[in-house]
Amino acid sequence: MPTPLAAAPESKHHMNTEKEAARIAALLEEQNYIGDDTIVTSLLIAEQLRKPLLVEGPAGVGKTEIAKVLARALDTDLIRLQCYEGLDASTALYEWDYKRQLLHIRLSEQESSSLAERERELFDERYLLKRPLLQAITQQQRSPVLLVDELDRADEEFEAFLLEVLSDWQISIPELGTVSASHVPYVVVTSNRTRELSDAVRRRCLYLWIDYPDYAKELTIVRRRVPGIDAALADQICRFVAAARTQPLQKVPGIAETLDWAATLVALHCDCLDDEVVAATLGVVFKSHDDVTHVRRQTRQMLASLAPG
Repeated sequence: MPTPLAAAPESKHHMNTEKEAARIAALLEEQNYIGDDTIVTSLLIAEQLRKPLLVEGPAGVGKTEIAKVLARALDTDLIRLQCYEGLDASTALYEWDYKRQLLHIRLSEQESSSLAERERELFDERYLLKRPLLQAITQQQRSPVLLVDELDRADEEFEAFLLEVLSDWQISIPELGTVSASHVPYVVVTSNRTRELSDAVRRRCLYLWIDYPDYAKELTIVRRRVPGIDAALADQICRFVAAARTQPLQKVPGIAETLDWAATLVALHCDCLDDEVVAATLGVVFKSHDDVTHVRRQTRQMLASLAPG
């Protein structure tokens, strides 16, 4: 019987894809990042297509950590652009070091060089302060990981400007000319959804949603990231936090708070949760007065529900 012509190439492609996915999963594992198939697949596609990966989800669930782990796994630089209201192009791209330029002018006043020559020296790359976007574009050795953190906190005008840079991977500096990327960065964009990002951003990015972990996944994370923690204590912590997330809180605790609490209790040599321990450490997990007050009232009931199901 003749062999279908498409069978071998398709099988080879499938095996290569599985191999690459396994490679990324192994890289995450080496960095103690507990990722599921969706995260692994998203990173694989982002790596192969070199498209920005937009990661959304509640605060403290590991969105920023994805970029950090990716940089460590690829053994490359992590360049972080922290977004905030009022962020502008000069802060994100570059600025001229005016103080050094002024010093250069004063030192060159007695020189015999022409005005044109002094002006060329004045706008030399030595006096250029590279901000995150320009740093990412001008990396010479290898592609860095560019983390655009909490883009939802920036203004819509900056969002539009960022799209232009990410589309062309080049920056025009009037005094120096156009600077193009020799190594296109891997890009991770995070958002806590304090405002909706534009459709233009979403169209240009791959999308990944990270939610609060279930009990089993969070327990694995705690055991992996908090060395020496007692198994029973880790179980109680994860069950307590899972119960707390069902409460009407202003700020639901994320994985970051769970890890902080686990590390705190280990440092305090606690081996189990009780009313006294929880009351003394609520501020590690809950970050508003109303939430602390509410959980303190519910502590006894929540502790009673910690028995494994």
